[in-house]
Amino acid sequence: MIKRNEWKEVLVLDQNHVGHTLLQSVPFGNEMLASRLVMAPMTRNFSPEGVPGENVAQYYRKRAENGIGLIITEGTAINHPAAVASANIPRFYGEDALNGWSNIVTQVHQAGGKIIPQLWHVGAARKAGSEPNIDSPPVSPSGFTLKGRKNEKIKALTEKEVTDMIDAYAEAALNAKRIGFDGIELHGAHGYLIDQFLWEITNKRNDEYGGNLAERTKFAADIVRACRKEVGPDFPIVFRYSQWKGSDYEAKLATNANELEQLLTPLVDAGVDIFHCSTRRIWEPEFKDEDQTLNLAGWTKRITQKPTIAVGSVGINRTYLSNQDNENLTIEDNLKIIDKKIKAGEFDYVAVGRALLADSEWALKLKKGNLDQVVHYTKESENYLF
Repeated sequence: MIKRNEWKEVLVLDQNHVGHTLLQSVPFGNEMLASRLVMAPMTRNFSPEGVPGENVAQYYRKRAENGIGLIITEGTAINHPAAVASANIPRFYGEDALNGWSNIVTQVHQAGGKIIPQLWHVGAARKAGSEPNIDSPPVSPSGFTLKGRKNEKIKALTEKEVTDMIDAYAEAALNAKRIGFDGIELHGAHGYLIDQFLWEITNKRNDEYGGNLAERTKFAADIVRACRKEVGPDFPIVFRYSQWKGSDYEAKLATNANELEQLLTPLVDAGVDIFHCSTRRIWEPEFKDEDQTLNLAGWTKRITQKPTIAVGSVGINRTYLSNQDNENLTIEDNLKIIDKKIKAGEFDYVAVGRALLADSEWALKLKKGNLDQVVHYTKESENYLF
């Protein structure tokens, strides 16, 4: 296994080495990452009763040992009974679960990596009667499904419940710092609870948490402020967001750069340090009628002047939930595009998902120029912790 001090040699790699920019050591808060490579959060369902065990710890440790600079954990439930829809998704509350996470932090740090938990509530994406708390109904801003339909099985949150939810996120952030994590990520993407407040299809509230695009950011911004109050000024807060939803790949929170600025500015003001910009294809421009080179991470960095994480089909030949190849782009072609965009300052970190799920040594093979030896992702890869 590769040791962290060996990764310092990456900085002298030849500029023609594909993916060389990904292998550079870069700042993260007041610390340094061994590389720009980030392990994207991926739900694995290997934590019985919500408790991550030694197998989960080793899964993350292997990625850190092999050169991933920052691990973002799979989504982990905040302290609310309807936060997730499986008893095997890890919790971020309760002594047993937090002890499991503490072990994971220790393992990743021993391997020379950094790690942050992704704090998660699925909201209306949860089906009624789901485990782990089958009697707890799904909740959402307005009782609407992700298709924009009113559903009596989905509970609209009262203002008091919204406040309590914000407090639950803040409690999780404080626990993350206490355990020794290197920051937190708030999951505000893909049609889950925070995103449901941002999206006009699912947020029909007429109180202070509803309204126009800027007004719909209040829930997310209040969560960021509450977390910041608990963790202090130097603990990195990453905010993950997306335009697309699990129910609608063509959805847009913002249709142009001006609207995107309305969305992002309140989050910057609240205290977000880094934006994790989820797209399905990292090379695609976000707004086709404006700058044709910038993806969502590029636009986000231009607007906010904050560091950004770009993500989308890195190291694989098909996008998420797609059966079609990525426009004849090879993995090497993809990485050359990423090198160019990093050198242009469009984004700072790159998250790798399914490629890392299938091959814990993906980053090491990239460094050694052995991408031909990579174990490629297949759907069956999801059945095991490698």
